[in-house]
Order: sequence, then C-alpha cells, then structure tokens
Amino acid sequence: MSYVVTQEGLEKLKDEYTHRTTTVRQRIATAIKEAKEQGDLSENAEYAEAKREQAENEARVAQLEALIKDAEVVKHDGRKRGVQIGSTVVVECDGKELQFEIVGANEADPSRGKISTESPFGAALMGHDAGDTVEVNTPTGTTQCTVKSVS
Repeated sequence: MSYVVTQEGLEKLKDEYTHRTTTVRQRIATAIKEAKEQGDLSENAEYAEAKREQAENEARVAQLEALIKDAEVVKHDGRKRGVQIGSTVVVECDGKELQFEIVGANEADPSRGKISTESPFGAALMGHDAGDTVEVNTPTGTTQCTVKSVS
C-alpha cells in the first residue's frame, strides 16, 4: 500500500529515520549500559525507562521504514489544472485571504499552512482552479471559499 508524500515530506521522514537509528539508538544504549552498571535491574527505574524508550524508538523506526518504502513522491504537475498535491493555494474565505500547501496526510501541519488532501478543507479544494467557489464543511458549519490562485 503506497502513501502519497511530497519530496520535502520524504526527506523529513528520511532525516528522522537517520536521527533515530544513529543518535537516539546510541543515547538509549548508553542509558541502558549505565543502568545495568547500577546492579539489580528488577527495581531499577532508569533501566525500565530506558527499555521503554528503546521499545518506542524501535516501533517508530519500523514505522518510518514502512513509510519510506511505500512512499509515492508526488510533485505538483504544472501541466495539470487545478489543486493537487504539492499545490500552493490562495483562497478567500469570509473576507480573509489564506494560503495553504496541499500535502499528504503524514505531512499535514496546519500551523505552518500545510493541509492534507484528507482534511475537509484539502479535500474540498482538490481539482478546483482559480476563480472556483468551493464549499467546505467545518465544525462550525459550511463555509464558502473562492480559490484566488493555484501554483
């Protein structure tokens, strides 16, 4: 099963993978070694915490491996019209102008203007072009927005 990601999103996944398999693993290994040197492991909170952190890190490493392996990098195709993954979209909603980058689900970060194709807003914008009016279902009701530009 592939999942859609931008090139920037794939690079972030790879960077996190490298960080976790080098720096984080080394730090945890050191913590486990130091905890073992303290003696009785049955009542050693530092050892238990380091082992818990190791398990969490390895689970995330496995998840990252699967994401990277199954990633389908999608670029904004300038030949296609309308909003697509990788598009930067400017919309006007309720008199406010907003700018978003359309990204895959794992890259979404609304605080940085990156919205997923799976979010209500991202899904509503997909395929639309400058000048189109779209209806977006939000928790506070339906909002109409006009697409100002797509790049």
